[in-house]
Amino acid sequence: MRSNADAADEALSEFATPTPDARELLLRAAEQFKLSARGYHRVLRVARIISDLDELEDIQKPHIAEAISFRLPTQFDG
Repeated sequence: MRSNADAADEALSEFATPTPDARELLLRAAEQFKLSARGYHRVLRVARIISDLDELEDIQKPHIAEAISFRLPTQFDG
């Protein structure tokens, strides 16, 4: 059995399918935060894990939002 982290970026589309609303949010975030292709795929992978924890087949908009939040700089100085 392979894990999410082991899958090639091309294979990601087979098991990490966002809903249309979720895909739109991811595309807007990628543009706004200037995500590289690697960053885009990492957000999608994390969103897949979050949707798995919710026991859902598709990646929903809240899953993308939560995954994006992990990439944002924190407000804490240390």
